[in-house]
Amino acid sequence: MTVSNLRDLFVHGLEDIYYAEGELLDALQTLEDQTEESEIAQAFAEHREETQGQIERLDKVFETLDMVPDTEECDGIEGLIKEHETFVEEEDPSGDVLTLHNLIAGQKTEHYEIAAYGNLALLAERLGMDDVGDLLHENLEEEKEALDKLSGFVDDYDYEKVTETAAD
Repeated sequence: MTVSNLRDLFVHGLEDIYYAEGELLDALQTLEDQTEESEIAQAFAEHREETQGQIERLDKVFETLDMVPDTEECDGIEGLIKEHETFVEEEDPSGDVLTLHNLIAGQKTEHYEIAAYGNLALLAERLGMDDVGDLLHENLEEEKEALDKLSGFVDDYDYEKVTETAAD
């Protein structure tokens, strides 16, 4: 696909985030499974359900545009997932350290998604696609809420557990 105008750029970004959300379904399951604290694991499970809803909204966006949903491999999300996998495989973190790392990885991902949805919503508005922009704004708001929740967990994390583990 040659990207030569604003609509092409929008479609490219839409296909990119569609791919990313699909990959994140599996990644969120992994984060949930790896996380020892039940409240945090539950937050990953809840966001996984939200992510499925976001994919359904993206399907509606494609339908509104009279397009078949397609994906464009998202190097950004692939990099974040690979970074997490490498950390787990090479560093063999303790359970508490892994939980904290999972929270931080989640925050990084939410920042990426917020940027993607914010820009897509703006492009949709510039293209006069108000209905599409509304759907993208819904996803954007959910991502912001997820980031706030994760940030709360990071702020309130029991860092003494990690410090003590590191000192052992």
